[in-house]
Amino acid sequence: MIGQVLAIWRFTGVAAVIAAWIVIALSISQNPWFNVYRHALSDLGDPKANKPWIYNIGLIIVGIITCLYSLYLTYRAVGKAHVYASALLFIAGIFLALIGVYPSGSRPHTFVSTWFFVQTWLALIVSTIGMAIDGKTIYSMILGAISIVGPLGAIYIKWPSVALQEIYGVILINIYVVLLTLYF
Repeated sequence: MIGQVLAIWRFTGVAAVIAAWIVIALSISQNPWFNVYRHALSDLGDPKANKPWIYNIGLIIVGIITCLYSLYLTYRAVGKAHVYASALLFIAGIFLALIGVYPSGSRPHTFVSTWFFVQTWLALIVSTIGMAIDGKTIYSMILGAISIVGPLGAIYIKWPSVALQEIYGVILINIYVVLLTLYF
């Protein structure tokens, strides 16, 4: 029984990744006006969107799943760096849920959406350090590359829209979660 629970718990990160893409796809399907080259993903949760609750409640659920995954990482962690990284990821999950609580157009939206990405990036950096301490060179090199390429690409690539920039960040986060799942 405990083994089955741990097996399910281990894949909550992958579940969060899949759930996030389902939420995005469902939200886009309900909003034919949405153009990935002109909008931000958060526009799907704006009160003016069709069925914004899909995006907003979806992000709250994905945020909660992310928090559960970070607790699994804490449970499996053997070093302080990994515990710290999982704590940062837990906070990122809270900020992800807060994007749904404070949708596009609300005053705190820009802060919570920005800090979701910042917190995840900080968790990624600490995970990179943890992998290096553990002697997992390949993992630390891949995560280190993502921690550098991520912000540089977000800042220096001339993105045609915020949505594409966000999708870029989400894809890098997806790679991070998959690597963590493989490692732990």
